[in-house]
Amino acid sequence: MQTAQPVSLTFYSFPLSGHAHRVALMLSLLAVPHRKVDVDLRAGEHKRPAFLALNPFGQVPVIDDGGVVVTDSTAILVYLARRYGGRAWLPEDPADAAAVQRWLSVASGPLASGPAAARLVTLFGAPYEVESTLARAHALLAVMEGELAGRAFLAGAAPSIADVACYAYVAHAPEGNVSLETYPRVRAWLGRIEGLPRFVPMASSPVGLLAA
Repeated sequence: MQTAQPVSLTFYSFPLSGHAHRVALMLSLLAVPHRKVDVDLRAGEHKRPAFLALNPFGQVPVIDDGGVVVTDSTAILVYLARRYGGRAWLPEDPADAAAVQRWLSVASGPLASGPAAARLVTLFGAPYEVESTLARAHALLAVMEGELAGRAFLAGAAPSIADVACYAYVAHAPEGNVSLETYPRVRAWLGRIEGLPRFVPMASSPVGLLAA
């Protein structure tokens, strides 16, 4: 009788974080065994010495893979893709890899300052200027709508970590009062990601356009 192998990867998360959901989704898509630890951000657990020893920036997500500690959600996606996914999620071809990197930069830039920031306003009361934040969100979605005219996924015909990086905050954009109604290709792209084997959703919140 075989005994179960010990789980070596610990994933530090927060349930409402789209950044953390990137990692949760990647771990599930790759079927990586792990232990999840929810960090109580509201209680300031992420600013305490024990957590700051893992990530001096005091942010989730973080993974500890048998002593290899990786912080920053997009960096974690790169690590997981290389460590557990082979070439499927992060291609080695220079042009294809650059196409993926382009969208990782979008995830850390226009996505963060647009749909993600708009959601922070409604969900956590973040002090962002609403009109400009919504404008950035729709500008990004318009670009994505155009780019998805010629391919199924953001960086090509197959899913990559680019799609994982961008999924959660686009899918949950309505929580920030950002409607997806006029972006049918974006909605179809979301559906393709949700149809992937072992897809896991992020919990929705009744705020913004989803408010009762």
